[in-house]
Amino acid sequence: MDWDKLRIFHAVADAGSLTAAGDTLHLSQSAVSRQIRALEESLSTILFHRHARGLILTEQGELLFDATKSMSRRLDAANARIKDSAEEVFGELKVTTTTGFGTLWLAPRLPALYEKYPDLNIDLMLEERVLDLPMREADVAIRMKEPSQADLVRKKLMTVRMRLYASQTYLDKVGGFNEIEDIGRHRLICQSPSAFQVAAGATLVGHLLGYDKPSLLHVNNYFGVLQAVLSNLGIGVLPDYVTEDFPTLVRVLPDVESGEVPVFLAYPEELRQSKRIMVFRDFVQDEIIAHRRRIRDGATLVG
Repeated sequence: MDWDKLRIFHAVADAGSLTAAGDTLHLSQSAVSRQIRALEESLSTILFHRHARGLILTEQGELLFDATKSMSRRLDAANARIKDSAEEVFGELKVTTTTGFGTLWLAPRLPALYEKYPDLNIDLMLEERVLDLPMREADVAIRMKEPSQADLVRKKLMTVRMRLYASQTYLDKVGGFNEIEDIGRHRLICQSPSAFQVAAGATLVGHLLGYDKPSLLHVNNYFGVLQAVLSNLGIGVLPDYVTEDFPTLVRVLPDVESGEVPVFLAYPEELRQSKRIMVFRDFVQDEIIAHRRRIRDGATLVG
């Protein structure tokens, strides 16, 4: 098959419109239409259903679009490796992690990375779904469990625990909170059971609900849980990495916490020599070391 025709087909399938694809490819609508007709004739099949709202892929068109998406990702990977052969660190780096870790820990630290590498462009994708790194849905991932996909370089960054936190304003309002049996007098703010979350956090919440059932506020990510706690709504189940950047949080029931949750950084084996990957990996590791040191020094001062 002619790659030029496949490239045009991919753009049309992605945009759902001849006009939009033409704008992307800098071609006229008629030129795009001719190429699509020629491709359909060469394959002896119809690739698109035409209607007033645009174009919809046929079953055969879906099969071809799956193939061109895979080809596009491989070309992106090759392009990244070619760019990384230069000495400078520049270009796009697609980073995926959870909403909580990305908003509460990673994003506030990115200015230091940009200051050192101003030509690096981070595409930060925050979602609980595990993206396919070998298929280049992302270049590097930070996840709260060891990735199971093959052909990945993995590095354990740290461990976190889920703990209970409240604002001082809330505690002043409701009085002391010294026994786990008192949980029923409070509103518990946690991720909803249907939300993607680490098993250790869900186990801790299940344990708390075994006592007198508290009032509940469910949020589908830890950023929302944190905002509710800061708004004096109750006791929140939060990862311990939030404590440094939000010093007004007060930990309650210090003996109550989840098991350890491992945090892993992973990237495709083929990007092992990528300068962008290496500088991001080293940056995250350095920030975690500094984070641990500040937490340790703060605990020493308190002690």
